[in-house]
Amino acid sequence: MEDSYGKEILCIDKNSAEYPKRMKECPHMPEKIYVLGSLPRDDRPSAAIVGARMCSPYGRMQSFRYARELSRAGVQVISGMAYGIDTEAHLGALEGNAHTFAVLGCGADVCYPARNRRLYERIQRTGGGILSEYPQGTPPDSWHFPARNRIISALSDVILVVEAKEKSGALITAQHAAEQGKSVYALPGSVQEEVSLGCHKLIYDGAGIAYSPKVLLEEWGISGSEGEKKEKKNLVLASDLKLVYSCLDLRPKNLESIISETGLSPKKISCLIMELELMGLARETGRHYYVKGEGHCR
Repeated sequence: MEDSYGKEILCIDKNSAEYPKRMKECPHMPEKIYVLGSLPRDDRPSAAIVGARMCSPYGRMQSFRYARELSRAGVQVISGMAYGIDTEAHLGALEGNAHTFAVLGCGADVCYPARNRRLYERIQRTGGGILSEYPQGTPPDSWHFPARNRIISALSDVILVVEAKEKSGALITAQHAAEQGKSVYALPGSVQEEVSLGCHKLIYDGAGIAYSPKVLLEEWGISGSEGEKKEKKNLVLASDLKLVYSCLDLRPKNLESIISETGLSPKKISCLIMELELMGLARETGRHYYVKGEGHCR
């Protein structure tokens, strides 16, 4: 079988040597899985990053950041390719050194959501894979998604919930993970944010507090990623650039706030933000919200 992208869809039986070892060790796994691209390697560390579709700019940024740092350290990243946290997790992982894998609630040949077509293809092109327990052509029916969450957790050593409401599907993944004997972590957020209530409940119930990517890396005895070891340049900024940079924080800030704080025109701010992005000193997290980048200045 081939999908519309031209790759062969592999059907792997549970008794096959190719069936993921992590899945074989967990109960209630499917008798067959369908794969486009590659499977996660059994001999490499693996982490699931999941969370809300309707997430905050802060959640998007942290999902990308944690996935990127884990991937830079050689950790495979598993998620579900949904909008929001899942999408950012895959994108962050693609910025690192390891592969990323999407477990779908439809056939592996069905790109869902459809607007993630570029991501769907990029995951395959870069050595990752698209996985599903459903045969080719199966539509994305709503009841498939809670079921597929058990596979996301089974393929992972560690599960990180970035943002989740009190009754989020991400909490189903965390529950499966706990039952499978996996380590569960949650990202703390604001107590005023509804999308952090599920994470705070997990922490209250005993989940690890993922206050830094290093906490997760310690699960495999990894001290830090190559990205963290690189020497960072100190850049000297012109006065206007420095003024805009000083307004940025690790929490996303919208363009209107930056304009208000600096007193500069919208056109001027847009140009300066673009310069900061090119220098690695600013990053857009979506919808004209910006945060400080990885670079340093003086």
